[in-house]
Amino acid sequence: MSLSPGRIVGIAVGAIAILGIGVYGPAMLLGPLPAVSVTVADSAGAAPDDGSATVSLPADGASAMALLAEDGAATTLAVAGDAEPVPIGGAVKLVTVLATLDSLPLPPDGAGPEITIGPDDYTDYLRYVAEDTRTLPVLPGQKWTERDVVRATLLASSNNHADTLARWAFGGVDPYVEAANAWLAENGFTATTVADATGLSGDNVGTAEELTRLAALVLADPSLAGMFGIGDAPAVAGERDIPDVVDHPAGAGVRALARSYTDQAGVSFIYTTTVPGLDDQPPYRLIGAASLMPDYETLDAGVGTAVASAAASAVPVEVITAGTPYASVEAAWGDRAELIASVSRTDASWGGGGAEASVTVENFTTAASGSDVGRITYATASGDVASPLELTSAIRDPGPIWRLTNPAALIGAFVADQQD
Repeated sequence: MSLSPGRIVGIAVGAIAILGIGVYGPAMLLGPLPAVSVTVADSAGAAPDDGSATVSLPADGASAMALLAEDGAATTLAVAGDAEPVPIGGAVKLVTVLATLDSLPLPPDGAGPEITIGPDDYTDYLRYVAEDTRTLPVLPGQKWTERDVVRATLLASSNNHADTLARWAFGGVDPYVEAANAWLAENGFTATTVADATGLSGDNVGTAEELTRLAALVLADPSLAGMFGIGDAPAVAGERDIPDVVDHPAGAGVRALARSYTDQAGVSFIYTTTVPGLDDQPPYRLIGAASLMPDYETLDAGVGTAVASAAASAVPVEVITAGTPYASVEAAWGDRAELIASVSRTDASWGGGGAEASVTVENFTTAASGSDVGRITYATASGDVASPLELTSAIRDPGPIWRLTNPAALIGAFVADQQD
């Protein structure tokens, strides 16, 4: 029996419909779901301000104070006075040493190679003596180790030894200046420029904030830090007797890293100290810098106030509070939950809030109540403070009816899943 054309079309349409249902159903019921959308809460703004005292710096000249972070970087706590580049005097010798050791590092527990005092070195010594600037005596033909030349440059602030170091490492002061400015640029110092190895030129300029960063690099080197009595670097046999003329008792527990006076920079002073840590944590190490100070009386008063105010501002503040919602998630089918911090975190205030939060949430579709699906992090001066974020309620599978009636959402999720 032959079938009519209409009958054939009906059978074909029915077959296609049955086949479509057979494919559509499993695809919708078993396909991937769209990921939840995330909304960051207002509570994930700046860290709370507890109203504690701020770090107080002198209004004279240019000053900065920074916290030496765990990674060795200087995190600025306060800046005062002139924020533009100003003459920095003998602080330039930190650059001289750091730029030299970048290519010719000291051995961890040795004195390094010997440096022979040549005619130019001796001529520099006589010239600086005549100019009544800081020197240490040398004679032609003397042998000084690299370590002792570095110690003379840092601890005695010896101008002739700064030139000797530059001449030995770079072949002359002019090549040193070019290399040192390149080193500064490579290390992100945009405001600091050197014109010599000694700091006697008024064209050596920088900001107090960048001076604290230079000091942080010095303290990050155990060998250099040990020269200032900081850390536990081993003593090296055969060291020369180098006078420590840069140290200055500007306050209890203050250790000077550089100290000088020039007509252009006034009194320039870089120092480090510690203040008590929170609870049973180790002390915080601070770095301070000042330039253009009119006299030592002003400097000493300013350093004393800065250190005392820093200690007072290092009070504990709860940066993250357990149970606080820092974000929320919502599924396309209506399930919604808040993301709350699972633990509280406390950090030093340093005079207020301001640290911005970073909220990260996993890309997920369903999860049980209480699941850790994200993290909130505050980048504070002391380092990152963080807590996991957990769901206040479950995000469940929406079930077959929603799946079968929302093909666009599931097809979109399938496409996105293939692109990952």
